[in-house]
Amino acid sequence: MMLRKAIRWIVVVVVLAWLCSALWHANKPLPAGLSVAAPLREAQRVRFLADVTFVDAAGQRHSEQAIFDEAFAMIAQARKLIVIDMFLFNEQAGASSEPLRRLSGELTQTLLQRLRAQPDLLVVVITDPVNTVYGGQPAPHLEALQRAGAQVVTTDLAALRASNPLWSGAWQLCCRWLGNDPGPGWLPNPLGAGKTTLRSWLALPNFSANHRKTLVVDEGDGFAALVTSANPHDASSAHGNVALRFSGTAALDVLETEWAVLAFSDPKAAELGALMRRAKAWSHAPDAEAPRVQVLTEAKIRDALVGAIDSAQSGEQLDVAVFYLAHRGVIEALRAAQARGVELRVLLDPNRDAFGREKNGVPNRPVARELVAAGIPVRWCDTHGEQCHAKLLLKRRRDGQAELIVGSANFTRRNLDDLNLETSVRLIASGDADPIRQASQWFESQWSNAPQRGFSVPYDTYADASWLKRVQYRIGEAFGLSTW
Repeated sequence: MMLRKAIRWIVVVVVLAWLCSALWHANKPLPAGLSVAAPLREAQRVRFLADVTFVDAAGQRHSEQAIFDEAFAMIAQARKLIVIDMFLFNEQAGASSEPLRRLSGELTQTLLQRLRAQPDLLVVVITDPVNTVYGGQPAPHLEALQRAGAQVVTTDLAALRASNPLWSGAWQLCCRWLGNDPGPGWLPNPLGAGKTTLRSWLALPNFSANHRKTLVVDEGDGFAALVTSANPHDASSAHGNVALRFSGTAALDVLETEWAVLAFSDPKAAELGALMRRAKAWSHAPDAEAPRVQVLTEAKIRDALVGAIDSAQSGEQLDVAVFYLAHRGVIEALRAAQARGVELRVLLDPNRDAFGREKNGVPNRPVARELVAAGIPVRWCDTHGEQCHAKLLLKRRRDGQAELIVGSANFTRRNLDDLNLETSVRLIASGDADPIRQASQWFESQWSNAPQRGFSVPYDTYADASWLKRVQYRIGEAFGLSTW
């Protein structure tokens, strides 16, 4: 009798500890410097870039890439500083049978060559622990960069709010303190080849990520930045992606947001902070006619997206292209905009391809059904193993001005509600400014299909009325029990 009573009390204490841990880690204060909306800054040399994959009339797949070619050119001219933060930076190729570009190796070699050419160059590489399978596998390319003098910093994801608190509440109590090591594992790697540890598997369901994709370099007397949806990841090399490249003081805002990650992940990285403060002394006279760029992170991206949609008026045009669309606030804003007479178009990935594996279409297919029922035109990217990985909103106003938001953040709770680390940028410019015109042409070609280039297919191709997928989407989005 006493034993049963003792067991009941132990169970009660364990459950209460788990619930308290889950509530705390889902709602704890964010580390300083996150969830930022920087001021709108005048910017120079603003360029919209895109990687595109399409099929020709014979059904042959082709890829044209520009984003990392630009990143490599930016790195190759740097003399003082390179700060790069990339979510997926590894050579895992998944199960794809298609030819892939070895982006991780190219980026590694480009950084190593620049370190050899400029021995005093400060190179900071910020990465997500997914690239070492949460500490359970070695990462030879990161080790090579570290040996060459780069500061390689792995983001401390445990400092972030829990996006899957039902699991993270228990993990923080039982397993985080176990750490991990890249020694011989005995379990299959859930992300690619080789073996990994049980501790890697226990860390995986937290579903937390430093999902940013940014680059900042010195450029002449100033600084330049690249903010993108693209990863230097071999298995992702054929994905469709977008980016904005710009120079000016907004690049220092990107640098500031990366310093915040270093501050809670590696407090010893003070050298970058000192250099950043010196860099801020650089400025020049603003140009009233120049495009303006605003750096956004975490939930401030959500605020900008919803604000752009909510302020769209009848007769104005709003184009959306995104890999995952699940956030209820964004969806409701789109439906309300359609009811006001805004000219909407939504281009979605069919959520079927994942590095050689087939997915079930959640969340985009149940969301697309909801949008179409509200009268919103939807098309699907015509994917053939790759993903339609862009995250873009383009708004054209009646006064001739335009607004473009691009970056790392999918339109989901995990990406927009202060859970993942994310960076996007908001560009305000004339509708005939080059980057707006380039983004508009990119979307038009994706939506309408250029001659001999098949980018998208009609909604009916992947229309899905499954009630089970609707339930799966709603539960996954509400409680974090998903990977999107």
